[in-house]
Amino acid sequence: MTTSSPVRTRFAPSPTGFLHIGGARTALFSWAYARRHGGTFVLRIEDTDVARSTPAAVQAILDGMQWLGLAHDEGPFYQMQRMERYKVVIQQMLEAGTAYHCYMSKDELDQLRAEQEARKEKPRYNGLWRPEPGKVLPVIPPSVEPVVRFRNPVEGSVVWEDQVKGRVEFANAELDDFIIARADGTPTYNFCVVVDDCDMAITHVIRGDDHVNNTPRQINLLTALGAPVPSYAHLSMILGDDGQKLSKRHGAVSVMQYDDDGYLPAAVLNYLARLGWSHGDDELFSMEQFVAWFDLDHITASAAQFNTEKLNWLNAQYIKVADNAQLATDVHRRLAQRGVSTVAGPDLERVIGLYKDRVSNLNELADAVHPFYVMAHASEDLRAQHLTEVARAALVDLAQVLASATWQATDLGNAVKETAKAQGLKMPQVAIPLRVVLLGQPQSPAIDAVLEVFGRDEVLRRLQAL
Repeated sequence: MTTSSPVRTRFAPSPTGFLHIGGARTALFSWAYARRHGGTFVLRIEDTDVARSTPAAVQAILDGMQWLGLAHDEGPFYQMQRMERYKVVIQQMLEAGTAYHCYMSKDELDQLRAEQEARKEKPRYNGLWRPEPGKVLPVIPPSVEPVVRFRNPVEGSVVWEDQVKGRVEFANAELDDFIIARADGTPTYNFCVVVDDCDMAITHVIRGDDHVNNTPRQINLLTALGAPVPSYAHLSMILGDDGQKLSKRHGAVSVMQYDDDGYLPAAVLNYLARLGWSHGDDELFSMEQFVAWFDLDHITASAAQFNTEKLNWLNAQYIKVADNAQLATDVHRRLAQRGVSTVAGPDLERVIGLYKDRVSNLNELADAVHPFYVMAHASEDLRAQHLTEVARAALVDLAQVLASATWQATDLGNAVKETAKAQGLKMPQVAIPLRVVLLGQPQSPAIDAVLEVFGRDEVLRRLQAL
């Protein structure tokens, strides 16, 4: 691509499973690069693997992208809807001599590979049906439907300056004439990708480094088609907490699982941005800042390591500064899933304000506010430990004071202190039993704030049930 070409990136997942962390990072970097340069971000669904691609997997990808807020500018395009276009290009290549029919049967190909492996050679197609000047091709067998192979150059090398890996070179002698259309006429992955990237004028391909071996083949195909070659950036793999390949135990799960587990999408995006990319020592930043800073030069070529503790820390920071109304929407949904209604209880946003500094995810936040909407039942051990006869007597007196107290945090705190003093007790000897009665647990935010948010009627009702 020329330097003057408008930036166009693409995210092209295969819908054979969910959108996981690795794919989400690729999508984020592709999206951010397009946004950084005022370009276009294209979403393409590579669904030619009919046996494994499912509508559910497509929807999972779309849901994950929407949850993360990575809006595409064009698409989604589906490769299965572009079959006629691929067939036209294959026919053009056959006519131009850059592709040819190969009638080698599967048995012949298996035998060839076995012989090559026995000689400790790299298994590869031997060019039996490749047309050459003066070469006499075998007689076409009547019972074999041909595949179409790309006529790969046999001399020279494929070289590109990878935006992450630096200079990468593959000798053409190492690349055989790979299949671009199967015997049933369906095109193969590498071919479809090239036609799509060409037709969609993709200028920058940002993807995982598991695609590095595909790149020389794709560059040769683009050259054969007379198409511009995009700039490539191959992202390093992501390792799990233990330094091993990412597994389902630590990160290789659906992006939507992070929603279920109580993470905010902004926190997940912030964390993904730091997986293999950095801007000095900055850890916390908005997506607006990320887009303004993002470039391919600061992507590390070494593997990135997933760190659950860091993700949890980031999520806690985002929850602390999040708008209470936004958090209330998420928490309300989680409580509703448990069959808990917030209609008759205190204002959910106020309750959230008490606890959002004390949690690392939204499920913990839902756990924390739960007792404000369902009568708490402390364990027998807690009741035996804290609701002694002395404590019960103090709470009875406190209930009488609270019945006529001004319902403001300062006055409520003074009521607890004065009751404790009158009973010859220390403040915690009243406040902790009070927490056990109200919340079913001995810890909470400041007791005066808890009382104020609960409201007089509910506090007295729970004390009366003591």
